Amino acid sequence: MESILERYERCSYQEQQLVPNGSEHQESWSLDHPKLMARAEILQRNLRNYTGQELDSLNLKELQYLEQQIDTALKRIRSRKNSSSLSSDSSLSQEKELQEQNSILEEQVKENEKSLTEQAQWEQLNLGQNSSSFMPPVVQPPLQPPMPSHPPLTIGDSFQIIGFLNGDENAEVQTQPSTMPPWMLRHVNDTI
Repeated sequence: MESILERYERCSYQEQQLVPNGSEHQESWSLDHPKLMARAEILQRNLRNYTGQELDSLNLKELQYLEQQIDTALKRIRSRKNSSSLSSDSSLSQEKELQEQNSILEEQVKENEKSLTEQAQWEQLNLGQNSSSFMPPVVQPPLQPPMPSHPPLTIGDSFQIIGFLNGDENAEVQTQPSTMPPWMLRHVNDTI
């Protein structure tokens, strides 16, 4: 509780130091009040004069001065308007140029993508064709089988077995029925 009271006293003491005495403020306010009232009255009168009211009480110099102020104000307004319109025009033209550049770049990107896909397809085709040239040639079997060392088998007819079955090339020719294949005949001939 005591700590709370101490903090309250500190804060209230600091506020008293920040705020000067009320009597000093009242004196300064009393001096400033007539000045501020006169200034406000002048500004209101000028505002009425600028709008074209109460011009009868003005002399020639005051009218010329008012006209000059209105002219300079109009010039400032026109220059601000021109600069803002020029800046908006330039920003719009820059935006239009950026949009045109963007569309051109988009077209270039599409063309590049198209050419890249075409190039990739060509490379795949060429890779498929050239891959056979990089690999060792595949030996293809001959279209006709090599000539056997024994005569061909004719089914249903008799055929001749040459003496090479016995190891003698000049042996006489034997006629056998063709119901058995030659590899079986070799075993038959070996047993005889």
